[in-house]
Amino acid sequence: MKIYRAKDYNDMSRKAANLISAQILLKPNCVLGLATGSTPLGTYRQLVERYNQGDLDFSEITTVNLDEYKGLTHDNSQSYYYFMNENLFSKVNINKSKVFLPDGTEPDSETACQKYNEILHAVGVIDLQLLGLGHNGHIGFNEPADFFTTETHCITLSERTIQANARFFATAEEVPRQAYTMGIKTIMSAEKVLVVISGEDKADIVKKAFFGPITPQVPASILQLHRNAVIIADEAALSKCE
Repeated sequence: MKIYRAKDYNDMSRKAANLISAQILLKPNCVLGLATGSTPLGTYRQLVERYNQGDLDFSEITTVNLDEYKGLTHDNSQSYYYFMNENLFSKVNINKSKVFLPDGTEPDSETACQKYNEILHAVGVIDLQLLGLGHNGHIGFNEPADFFTTETHCITLSERTIQANARFFATAEEVPRQAYTMGIKTIMSAEKVLVVISGEDKADIVKKAFFGPITPQVPASILQLHRNAVIIADEAALSKCE
């Protein structure tokens, strides 16, 4: 596991975009695992800017997203499909037939998870998986648990995660209580994992996840065992790891 220190959020975003750009340039038909949330936004803006400058071509890549809220349609402004479309997919020359997320509109959890697992198996190994880090150590929507999950599953979100995501909704009551998420085994199977982290409010969990014991109670701690994990965090997020 390699940890790179960024000066601030913008520097973190630029460094992360550098790695993703290199992946696309070296393998134009690569499979990218993508994440949502506020932290990757700067990285996506950087990628769009590079596309607009003619430096990147997204036409051959395949993308698979980590997760999706259960019960939200694609046109719901809080769905992760909507997020990805607004911040990346609609702004570059990506082939929409090669863009995949769990189907949040599928009410039957077993069916939804099975279908997404079939998609993940069909696209093959993820070349680079982008991740954020939750305040409780979750990656994707893999919450603290008694064991590490394997493949796509339906998760009931913790109260802390609901409160953290409430800023995107009118009220906390509107935040969906369940989500479909890629499992830890799938994430760990990626050739490279890239984690972006920003802010002093993440300092405690950064220290716990990457310098503490490996435990499913801190899901991100499993990344200590990944053969090619890269952490890019700003100075505030690394402030307790001196």
